[in-house]
Amino acid sequence: MAVCARLCGVGPARGCRRRQQRRGPAETAAADSEADTDPEEERIEAGPARCSLLELPPELLVEIFASLPGTDLPSLAQVCSRFRRILHTDTIWRRRCREVLHRYRHILGLWQPDIGPYGGLLNVVVDGLFIIGWMYLPPHDPHVGDPMRFKPLFRIHLMERKSATVECMYGHKGPHNGHIQIVKRDEFSTKCNQTDHHRMSGGRQEEFRTWLREEWGRTLEDIFHEHMQELILMKFIYTSQYDNCLTYRRIYLPPSHPDDLIKPGLFKGTYGSHGLEIVMLSFHGSRARGTKITGDPNIPAGQQTVEIDLHRRIQLPDVENLRNFNELSRIVLEVREQVRQEQQEAGEDPAPLREPSAKGPDGPHAADSKEPGSGAEAAEPSASSGQGQPFVLPVGVSSRNEDYPRTCRLCFYGTGLIAGHGFTSPERTPGVFVLFDEDRFGFLWLELKSFSLYSRVQATFQNADAPSPQAFDEMLRNIQSLTS
Repeated sequence: MAVCARLCGVGPARGCRRRQQRRGPAETAAADSEADTDPEEERIEAGPARCSLLELPPELLVEIFASLPGTDLPSLAQVCSRFRRILHTDTIWRRRCREVLHRYRHILGLWQPDIGPYGGLLNVVVDGLFIIGWMYLPPHDPHVGDPMRFKPLFRIHLMERKSATVECMYGHKGPHNGHIQIVKRDEFSTKCNQTDHHRMSGGRQEEFRTWLREEWGRTLEDIFHEHMQELILMKFIYTSQYDNCLTYRRIYLPPSHPDDLIKPGLFKGTYGSHGLEIVMLSFHGSRARGTKITGDPNIPAGQQTVEIDLHRRIQLPDVENLRNFNELSRIVLEVREQVRQEQQEAGEDPAPLREPSAKGPDGPHAADSKEPGSGAEAAEPSASSGQGQPFVLPVGVSSRNEDYPRTCRLCFYGTGLIAGHGFTSPERTPGVFVLFDEDRFGFLWLELKSFSLYSRVQATFQNADAPSPQAFDEMLRNIQSLTS
């Protein structure tokens, strides 16, 4: 009865409120005059009329459960479905992160691992009785429209009151001993203390084939392109040496504004033989930027892969002329020349840009042609108008995914970053940003005669908003400087 009384909030020396409500006035007065001297007698007197936790409101149960030792919570979750639902309340786990695991509360949110040029996307969340670090992976190439994949890299138990157990989840032998070190507020590192759990009985060959199935969804025999085989093998050798001993740096989602062309955020994009990569689209006044969250040996993670000039709309020719690569190149180069002239008049130092390939599929470029149709001056429908124009890739332009939309809303002049292996001789080259809808866009690389299709990452991320636009810009500069 004492326990029931405390849960009901009437104190240890009085009976249950529900029991009192069932008594008459005379019985209540008599009960109040009785001495509370024998707890055992109280328990017997209560009998079947004792108060049940199930009758308490959810708000009170949250308060009660949040005060219990973490070791009691797994058993409590097995009592009934109502308790299990309440135990998934964020309030309980936020409090446990703050009070029990206060040293780990800062690691909730989005992070980028330092894996050389490859980068990555880690989402640290409270999941049931654990804090779990989930690595988000793009879908298998070239299915850019498929949902993201994810796998756990580590977890922290939320059951211990004074200490926390950290487990490494890497490999195929189950959880094992790990360690997390908080370097500073926006940086932490993980270490596996039992890397033998990452090894497979078949040796490196079995580990590679398993990794290849998970990473690419195929076997090496299925990949006929020799250059792609080299890139895949290189990535396996490079990334596997870390053994889940990594340093992570915080990243934020880009802030949004009502005037943005589309909602900023994370997108999956096709990058030729490198497969699918994750890009963050953000808006900065009259510019939009695509920053790599995952990267490759040519353009590493953290670099700005594309930049779009939102003041330079491009009016595409009709479908028949659009199939002619030379015609599209002529339009884009006219816009680029206007940009150069305006930069020179303003006293700016224009960034060096490479000329597209001297010859297209149908002969030399018509660079001296003076036909009208410059995209910088052509009128376009607004992004929200729902109007569109036919779109088709010019002949000779390659695309990893041929299932791109055949209607686009808007097109803009932009530049894309290309470089040699090892990020050597990086240069920005002209291209076309193609907006299809709220969740898809493309970029046509004139120099490479290649087309990248991007699709929005459809996931909700908590604790990922930048505290200010300045903090977001600083984050972009920091991740870019790591690979410059």
